[in-house]
Amino acid sequence: MHIIEKLHVASGSYYIGKQQPMILQAFLGTCVGVALYSEKTKVGGLIHLLLPEPVASGTVEHPQKYASTGMPIFLEALESAGANCKSMKACLAGGALVGPIDNQDLSLDIGGRTAEIVEQILAEKQIEIIHSETGGFFSCSLNLDLGNFNCEIKPAGFDKLNEEADVRQPSPADIQKALDDLKPIPQVALKILRIIDEGNYDIEKIASEVRKDQVISAQTLKLCNSAMFARQHPIDSLDHALVFLGQDILVKLVISAAVESFFQQSAAGYSLCKGGLYYHAIGTAMIAEKIAHQTGACDPGVAYTAGLLHDIGKVVLDQYVASTYPLFYRQLQNEGVESRIIEKQLLSVDHTEVGAILAQNWRFPEGLMETVRYHHKPENASTDRNLVAVVYLANLLMSRFHTGLELSRVDTRALEKRLAMVGLGSESFGDLVDWIPARTFHLDTEAIAA
Repeated sequence: MHIIEKLHVASGSYYIGKQQPMILQAFLGTCVGVALYSEKTKVGGLIHLLLPEPVASGTVEHPQKYASTGMPIFLEALESAGANCKSMKACLAGGALVGPIDNQDLSLDIGGRTAEIVEQILAEKQIEIIHSETGGFFSCSLNLDLGNFNCEIKPAGFDKLNEEADVRQPSPADIQKALDDLKPIPQVALKILRIIDEGNYDIEKIASEVRKDQVISAQTLKLCNSAMFARQHPIDSLDHALVFLGQDILVKLVISAAVESFFQQSAAGYSLCKGGLYYHAIGTAMIAEKIAHQTGACDPGVAYTAGLLHDIGKVVLDQYVASTYPLFYRQLQNEGVESRIIEKQLLSVDHTEVGAILAQNWRFPEGLMETVRYHHKPENASTDRNLVAVVYLANLLMSRFHTGLELSRVDTRALEKRLAMVGLGSESFGDLVDWIPARTFHLDTEAIAA
């Protein structure tokens, strides 16, 4: 047995390497993945594209996000590494449709247009496409083995599928016991949530609460130095973090670190990778903050916190999703059913209902409780409707453009109405995708036995 490194190529990035024991992997929904390799020169790489072309005119901050600008950069980098276009082969995957919106065609086939540009560029370079699976409504993974240059496309979550699993539907008593047994979010986190909700918070008051909990302090510093938030200089204390990151960023990281242990209680059901629920929560929080900032629909700091906590009900249901995984997976991938509806069918309750119970038990601020309960249907919220709509959009973007974290599908049939709730039109969907912060998606590696 030998160890092969697996590297996850994040959205808006690429990786190139010479022949070695490594598997490049990209999880794809609306995004398009392109694997290129040359067996002759022993060089290969994979790029993970979000959009067909830049949305705004002028200087492009992250050209690797777009097919029109990212593909030329990717090809040039491959040639610099020793590859030759004439000997390269290509595999394409992803490009799923966003889905029907109020039964109208609103030209949101972002993935299809991204794939078309990729195919055009490859044709101009006379690079043969030997395998292509684009379009449809399913998410998938594209894998390129740099050891033998084999390319493989699989439905996302397929590796976890076990048709012989013992399917057991939980009773109401089972759900209540799971709620009772759940290790709660640390009291430090609940205190900080309320401090932030009151507005005009004092960073020293928050820092004082954090210092009372050594675990939360350590987790905060770990997150400060992570791939998503790291700066040029290592951060080794809360005071140091305050100087380098500023008050607003530090508060976000404290909240994120405080709830990490809560999300770690789930691992086998919804998550398609280690820590999938937590990283989905972080990504949703970052995107919600960006949408709130760009639209002015709600306070960006509150949007971050709401995005972070919107799926807390999934922690309770995770063990039951694991036991019903074959049925859950089939309906989600093959039949395109919204994940919340599948939960209701298989478990008699969905994660928004369970999450609302937790939010009420823990006395979350009202805006957070509404977000937890109605983030799939923001129009049903009675207050803070804008906040709930922002989190709905952020959750949708994560489910479509970062599919490798958790098993999920978000209903898009009322997207036009929900965009309007934050002052956006249907033509603004591309802008939303463009607002996804670059650090939401990061490179990660793991070792696998082969």
